[in-house]
Amino acid sequence: MATDQKDTRPKVKNLGELRDSGYRYRSVREEIRSNLLQHLSEGSSVFPGIIGFDSTVIPQVQRALLAMHDFILLGLRGQAKTRLIRTLTRLLDPYIPAVEGVDVPDDPLRPVFGTSRRIIEEKGEDTPIRWIARDERFQEKLATPDVSIADLIGDIDPVKVMSRRLELADEAAIHYGIIPRTNRGIFAINELPDLQPRIQVGLLNILEENDIQIRGFPIRIPLDVLMVFTANPEDYTNRGSIITPLKDRIDAQILTHYPSDIEDAKSITQQEAWVPSLNGSEVVIPDYIKEIVDQIAFEARDSEYVDQNSGVSQRLAISFYETLHSTVEHRMICAGGTIEVARMCDLYQCVPAMTGKMELVFKGEQEGVVTVAHRLINQATREVFDRLFLPPGRSRRNRKIDPEPYRDIIDWFEKGNHLDLSDDLSFPEYFGRLKKIDGLERVTRKQLKPKDDRLLATAMEFTLEGLVQHFLVSKKYDADTVRYVDTVSEMMRQL
Repeated sequence: MATDQKDTRPKVKNLGELRDSGYRYRSVREEIRSNLLQHLSEGSSVFPGIIGFDSTVIPQVQRALLAMHDFILLGLRGQAKTRLIRTLTRLLDPYIPAVEGVDVPDDPLRPVFGTSRRIIEEKGEDTPIRWIARDERFQEKLATPDVSIADLIGDIDPVKVMSRRLELADEAAIHYGIIPRTNRGIFAINELPDLQPRIQVGLLNILEENDIQIRGFPIRIPLDVLMVFTANPEDYTNRGSIITPLKDRIDAQILTHYPSDIEDAKSITQQEAWVPSLNGSEVVIPDYIKEIVDQIAFEARDSEYVDQNSGVSQRLAISFYETLHSTVEHRMICAGGTIEVARMCDLYQCVPAMTGKMELVFKGEQEGVVTVAHRLINQATREVFDRLFLPPGRSRRNRKIDPEPYRDIIDWFEKGNHLDLSDDLSFPEYFGRLKKIDGLERVTRKQLKPKDDRLLATAMEFTLEGLVQHFLVSKKYDADTVRYVDTVSEMMRQL
């Protein structure tokens, strides 16, 4: 049917031609169900760009749509709830017909609005037809405390009443809200608990009886709308709740979640992050640094310093990656080069991308948001280092590194040597300082196998950072410089 409508769009101009074309009315729910069944039978992707939900959220959404249910996506911020509901338009037909000259979409064969019926009565088979694309059939509204019943459903328009001398109970006196104007489509309300309870009551009839009433006048208009909602858990928002009768009328409640593994998280970040076109220049970010970026979000979701009820959005990793890319680009431009590789010290320049995306508990606020951010970066670095350098299968919490393979590095620092690094060092200076450390290049080449000197230099700093996280080397900050020193000497100095 979708193909037929697309083919007939330029040809069918009026109601008579529409009848002759074989078009038949289907409700939005029937239309979505039919198209979903076709997608499933063909094995095609129904929700492109949604990563990590293949065996959890997406099957539940599909079952709700097959049952022709309204549903709500319930989850913490940054869990792709809005993105998922916006992809529902793929399940609509490419085009549907509507009566020309009517503000609200109304099917020509099954008109429910008085204006449509009057036009059809006057013009008969010559009633002009317009075609509505699938993207025009989706509307969404962010629930805020100032949203009114008039915004969502409609109200009596006093200008129409006075200018046309209409009765208040006349349907022509109504100015329709956004939900009736989405008739024959999908309407979404984001952050449903923020909607005032008295406004939520106004949705009850739409969900149960599929009709609306305006101002208590005897006007009942059956709507053909699929309603979908998103919300954060009620115990988090504290700004409101979903009233019990409305909960009861929403057919399905589907729980969303954050990426469950690092590979899904990396795929999301790489898909969503914006990086500029550099016109022949190149910014290189090694895979293990990309992994650290996404691991930071995992560490934050498990941190005792971060409020887990508010969640840590995947936007943290996305913003962090974009900031990291710009940090490397900034150094490349200032140095006048055409290629630059991200360094471990660049990660600490990206703290501003983290601080606004974490709600700290009291303990975290005492530590300070920058200190917490640095701690999360360090924890993520250790996690990724252990995956690459330690044998698999060891418990995450009890992993200890064997110092013997790194003995030359440790001895170099024990002799009183230190290493100073900063993100603004030229590459020759940066690489030259790292090469002075005995054994560091050998260990790094063996474990990470970098392809060239630029990648080798960053990998050497990564190796050094991993040893810091295992307390085999110490690190301290001084203004714009990071200094690596012997652990025992640093402890004695502090004592």
